[in-house]
Amino acid sequence: MKMLVQCSLLILFSLVSVVAVRAADSDDSRFDAIEPIVRRGIEAGQLPGAVVAVADSTKILYLRAFGDRQIEPTREALTTDTIFDLASLTKPVATATSVMLLVQRGEVDLDQPVAKYLPEFAVEGKEAITVRDLMLHVGGMIPDNSIRDYQQGIDVAWERLFALKPRSERGEKFVYSDVGFLILGKLVERVSGKTLDQFTREEIFQPMGMETTSYKPDPALRDLIAATEPRDGALLRGKVHDPRAALLDGVAGHAGLFSTAEDLVRYGQMILSVDDETTSAPRVLDQKTIAAMIQPHRVPRGTRTPGWDHQSPYSSNRGTTFSDSAVGHGGFTGTVLWIDPEKDRVFVFLSSRLYPDGKGSVNRLAGEIATIIGR
Repeated sequence: MKMLVQCSLLILFSLVSVVAVRAADSDDSRFDAIEPIVRRGIEAGQLPGAVVAVADSTKILYLRAFGDRQIEPTREALTTDTIFDLASLTKPVATATSVMLLVQRGEVDLDQPVAKYLPEFAVEGKEAITVRDLMLHVGGMIPDNSIRDYQQGIDVAWERLFALKPRSERGEKFVYSDVGFLILGKLVERVSGKTLDQFTREEIFQPMGMETTSYKPDPALRDLIAATEPRDGALLRGKVHDPRAALLDGVAGHAGLFSTAEDLVRYGQMILSVDDETTSAPRVLDQKTIAAMIQPHRVPRGTRTPGWDHQSPYSSNRGTTFSDSAVGHGGFTGTVLWIDPEKDRVFVFLSSRLYPDGKGSVNRLAGEIATIIGR
């Protein structure tokens, strides 16, 4: 009964007001079609609300918030500065960017075996798997190991992660793998001598001016964080949704990052600067490194780049009009980021699709918006 009330309130409140908190000025009439698409998703119960941003390399063209950040016990309207659990957007924005920064510094080689940096990885036939293999999801690793592997503490979790057997030979299959990015996160820590949250904060997000992007957000920011899902009788808000990341104290290579639309625009503008030597956008990766990070590689069933989706079975949120230079990624919680250097576009879509009933779906909806933006 309570869930029925939640859903009814969700639809009622979202119908009576779609909140446009700080719409960026734009005379591009294409963007007028974004609101009806988001409204339709809210009315269908696919999401409680969303923040949508569109930018080019120098400015935000569109920034609006629709719907709600929380439904019960009190309604809170979404605002454009709402902080979201990014889920798997952690993979490119935090982990892959960290790896590429270490590559830029000459401390990591993508084509060297992972075991060069993590000797514990060199068991069960994993000796030849390279850093690039894991970043492209072709290392042969399973998608996820059992949650039981994490329930006896962090040290035991890592022993079991390192001991996993590959499912296939490296390069043989494309298998989207959280395990691979967990390993990459540990590689960053081992090479840098810093924890992953410390490295990303000090070496990427602070220099980029991404002030609200972090693992384990400050509890003082809770009121700005979107509710993710009811769990164990409480509302998950500001704690990572992914259960494996949660058991690793909220910091992992595959999930755990929180951010806002404007921070992700800032990140996307760095990627757009790949062909711009004179950019004023803050960037921690140079043009050569960005180019390597977004270079498509043929993999079984499509193309990927080191850390990013390009054209694969996971690209339904890409739409149909971005150029071949576009890279992007989605997150299980309802987050999407696509960046198209050729068309000079950043597209950010942030939602909490699992709230309030765990049944939402946004990839097709985000893909419709992406198609509009890419025209």
